[in-house]
Amino acid sequence: MTAATTAVMLLDALKADETCATWLESLENPDIPWLEAGLPEPDQLPGVLVDLAVPHEDIAQLLSLAEQVRRSPELSELLGRAVSGLLWRPTGAPGEGTGLPVLPAGTGVLGRCFAVLVFVAALPYAYRFHEERGVPADVSRRTFADLGRNMAVHRRRFGTTGLLVPWWPTRHFRGELYQLGRLQFERARLGRRTGEAVAGEGLAAGPGDPCLSVHIPDFLGPMTPGLCDDAIARARTFFARHFPEEEIRVAVCHSWLLDRQLRRYLPPDSNIIRFQDRFRTAYASDEPEDDTPVAFVFGGTETPRDRLPRRTSVQRAVLGHLDAGGHWYAGHGWFPMQD
Repeated sequence: MTAATTAVMLLDALKADETCATWLESLENPDIPWLEAGLPEPDQLPGVLVDLAVPHEDIAQLLSLAEQVRRSPELSELLGRAVSGLLWRPTGAPGEGTGLPVLPAGTGVLGRCFAVLVFVAALPYAYRFHEERGVPADVSRRTFADLGRNMAVHRRRFGTTGLLVPWWPTRHFRGELYQLGRLQFERARLGRRTGEAVAGEGLAAGPGDPCLSVHIPDFLGPMTPGLCDDAIARARTFFARHFPEEEIRVAVCHSWLLDRQLRRYLPPDSNIIRFQDRFRTAYASDEPEDDTPVAFVFGGTETPRDRLPRRTSVQRAVLGHLDAGGHWYAGHGWFPMQD
């Protein structure tokens, strides 16, 4: 298949998909400044992918896809427009830009990997933002390596090259999320319910105020209390130094790991319960999210539950609770960041 044919098929598929068509339309916004963005030369790209922790078995596929994009003016233009929209900061606040959608399944491996190529093309701008903020090189490297980690999640789940949730790494490449030791911290804003809970405790913060959203990346081993203490201490220093204009008083977490029902199954000194103990409860979700803990603990939801292993206490907790007719919910908690 020629590069021209591939481009036509991909663009037609995007226009036929409602979400992707809306995304394409958003890229036409005349307020978005055009950024010169392209892929590294073929002899440089493998090293860039290795630095991003891309699984080695995925590199050859990405090199082939990058060559298809280079040979197609239409795909090259789409890549540049996607980078420009991704990095667009109308007000400089977190969460801006056009984002990246999940491309339709019919777009094949190029659709599964187009976002990866967008992030690679955006990398020089992301590094420039870090340098302007004085972010240490090792923090930058570990932060951007989350792209490869999420490709590893896709490979573990489906056995193919791809990126499961293209919207997730947008935070990293826009300078909003940073890997600091065992945890990740995202520059964010307090939502209504969490902000009201914080204000209700007498803190000088409320809905819309800056906060840090805590995330727990996969493939980094146990989140022991000591490692979490270290990460939080790093975050206090890091954001005060590199984003002094944002007075961050609160850290929040929105995760199934904060579901208080886990206390029925796990001992008080387990890493998960010790992690929960750091947070004051803001609220609990009303709608169950049973697939979320299954996906995180077992790497996906495709395998029937009766065939999943029950070797660890967490595996037994997640499945045993569902077997008994229970449901899992996302918990929403917070803790003060300032002493």
